Amino acid sequence: MTLSKYQTSKPAIPTEEDATLAKTSSQTLASYIQNNDTYRTIKVVQDNTTSETVTIPAEAFRLLVDILAQMAKGNAITLMPVHAELTTQEAADILNVSRPYLVGLLESGEMPYRKVGTRRRVRYQDLIDYKNRIDALRMQTLDELAAQAQELNMGYD
Repeated sequence: MTLSKYQTSKPAIPTEEDATLAKTSSQTLASYIQNNDTYRTIKVVQDNTTSETVTIPAEAFRLLVDILAQMAKGNAITLMPVHAELTTQEAADILNVSRPYLVGLLESGEMPYRKVGTRRRVRYQDLIDYKNRIDALRMQTLDELAAQAQELNMGYD
């Protein structure tokens, strides 16, 4: 399945009012996160007249708090199942690289993919694993360069 089959709507950038409300909400809800809980029971109130108690997995509650925190920063949010498959353009957009560069990564074996007809599909989880791997290598390289600069007394503290 491709990404577009999972999306019901395009992500919208939160308004300033949404961001303010999300900030307050995320801070309030964050105080209810307990590390040892397996579920959370919340009460949903509609128009001060109708309410319902709902039990959700603790991880879904944490995800809600994370979503609100991102909205508070003005970031748009899109949920995507880890087993989702992306087109090469969608994957390139996530990595912020060109599609031809991404195709080169795929063809060189840097990241697994499968072909659907003549089209390549990349699993979202494989893309994130690759991104985490290269980000870790970049940080390691930066740490090594900073250590060298300090050893050479180049004025960086």
